[in-house]
Amino acid sequence: MVLDPQLRVVEVNPAAEDLIGRSAKRLVGETLFDLLDLTGSGIERRLDREHAQLIARGVSIGIAGQERRVNLTVSPLSTHPGWRVVTLTDAGQEDMAGDTGPDVSLKAPAILAHEIKNPLAAIRGAGQLIARKLEPGDRGLTQVISDEVDRIARLIDRMQELGSNTREPVGPVNLHESVRKAIATVRAGAGANVAFSEEFDPSLPPVLANRDMLEQVLINLLTNAVDACGEGEAPSISVRTRFVSGLAANVLRLGTAVRLPIEVSVADSGPGLDPTLADHVFEPFVTSKKNGQGLGLPLVKKMVGDMGGRVSYRRDQRAGLTIFKVHLAVSEPRQEAGDD
Repeated sequence: MVLDPQLRVVEVNPAAEDLIGRSAKRLVGETLFDLLDLTGSGIERRLDREHAQLIARGVSIGIAGQERRVNLTVSPLSTHPGWRVVTLTDAGQEDMAGDTGPDVSLKAPAILAHEIKNPLAAIRGAGQLIARKLEPGDRGLTQVISDEVDRIARLIDRMQELGSNTREPVGPVNLHESVRKAIATVRAGAGANVAFSEEFDPSLPPVLANRDMLEQVLINLLTNAVDACGEGEAPSISVRTRFVSGLAANVLRLGTAVRLPIEVSVADSGPGLDPTLADHVFEPFVTSKKNGQGLGLPLVKKMVGDMGGRVSYRRDQRAGLTIFKVHLAVSEPRQEAGDD
């Protein structure tokens, strides 16, 4: 929220509307104290210092008659004396700093994402405020600010997905239905010159997966394949499914190693990754794309791992193919004692 010197709301974004439970039309013109009950938080008296930045983490305040634990930041706008940008986030969803589990490398981007959010909101608010003061023909640079903030926000969303501890439920999923839906989605946005081919084993049983996550994994891999080969001559992408015996994951379920006999692979005719990046392809921020974020493949690895599967990469120089393989478990009804 952007506040004027009297602490009246001038601008709000959709996130503020959702958190406070009112539309922008009803929020604009209200004072901060009309919207938030800051009694006992110690924040109210600190707001008297209009040039100071205020950061309060895990503070309890009243919003719409309910007590909420939030992270609150108040940042002064140096270009407009007395004006401030207020950001609020739900502290209950972002308490990750003490996590030192095995996936700490994935938690770090999410923690960083939280720290970026507050100044990012201030930048957006300042840009919106400046735009209101300019003639329409002079708002080009403020639009650049808005566009870049949106781009960073999308990056932050993906970073937070990497740090999420939430695991979606898994169950029987028809692999070929998910593959075909993913191909249709990616093909619609790919160039007409990109050739897609399929080689399916129709006898494969349902896999143990989450349908939405599996389709997102496939969309990410196919999109990467399009990006990798789309500019070359006769670009082609092939998707293959098959049964592979003897492959077991380093995952235990009920004390037994889970076998991953179902394989789906995505191969593209692109030039492949920089060899120096091959061993780090699933790490955050590793990318060979000019405008890449380096988060797509780490997210693929996380989602596949959450489904109890495994993902791998290799470059077949002889065939000129880059290949990503996903291995998943078979979804089978559990056998009861005495069953044949």
